[in-house]
Amino acid sequence: MKNIGYGLLLTFVLTGTAWSQEAEQTSPAKPASEEVVSDEVALNEDEIAIFQAIDSYTAAFNKGDAQALADHWTDDGEYVSPDGKVLKGKDALVKDYLSYFQETPGAKLEVRDTHVKMISPRVATETGVAVVMVADQDPSETTYEAIHVKTPAGWRIDSIKEVVAPLPAPTHYQQLQGLEWMIGTWVDNAEENASVETTGRWTTNRNFLVRTFRVFIQDQVDFEGTQVIGWDPSLGVIRSWTFDSDGGFAAGRWSQSGNRWTVQSLSILPDGRQASSTNIYDLIDENTVEFHSIGRQVAGELLPNIETLTIIRSE
Repeated sequence: MKNIGYGLLLTFVLTGTAWSQEAEQTSPAKPASEEVVSDEVALNEDEIAIFQAIDSYTAAFNKGDAQALADHWTDDGEYVSPDGKVLKGKDALVKDYLSYFQETPGAKLEVRDTHVKMISPRVATETGVAVVMVADQDPSETTYEAIHVKTPAGWRIDSIKEVVAPLPAPTHYQQLQGLEWMIGTWVDNAEENASVETTGRWTTNRNFLVRTFRVFIQDQVDFEGTQVIGWDPSLGVIRSWTFDSDGGFAAGRWSQSGNRWTVQSLSILPDGRQASSTNIYDLIDENTVEFHSIGRQVAGELLPNIETLTIIRSE
């Protein structure tokens, strides 16, 4: 059984999943830092020439020069638009460019995330994102794949196929950004020979904040768990779900008032009993949070409040 006090554990569990330990009158590795090393990859002569052609193509588009754009293509070059329209040959390309620039004067092109891959000494592929900006209109964004071929006159475009860029995945970051202080590692050393370490991170697209916690007793992990915090669009509230290594789980509702976060939590203990509490977090500064818990109950039995504990951001 655990020998650590529950205030210490609840500092990070947030939702009271360890109630059973205190109700029974018993008490209860650090994140590896990743170093990203970026190495420049030397381009060969052909790759340099292709990137120069891409820059030249973009410059010609931004000048509205239809003929200069067409000159970047092979004589039989083929363009497939996002709506499936096919243009083949320089004459068709020039005609289409002229029409486009007459209808949308001042249009500007920007290519992003450009990648060039040599398929053979005379053929290369280019992929990326094309963004066209027109005054008083929202930018249009497409993904594209281009085939470049090496001709006596240099590298030319043999084909381009564009598709509408997928919409970015929805994110609830705006609703959750007030909890960004949780990102990183936090430590509570309130009791001798015992500590709680919690690490928080965003999921992809920042739709959820994931926190993992571990209770150490004399440098040994005695208890651990995971918490997921997210926005519930059906109820318009921030909710959390917590699961611990003893088999308990909990759900919480979060609310904010200034620098104070309040969590109303309901828990199911490993033995099936129900528990509840109100947990309060006061943000003192970017590296310090004070925690206390009130209204603690297990199976209808009122338990003592948890007095204020201080949580410190780990260096």
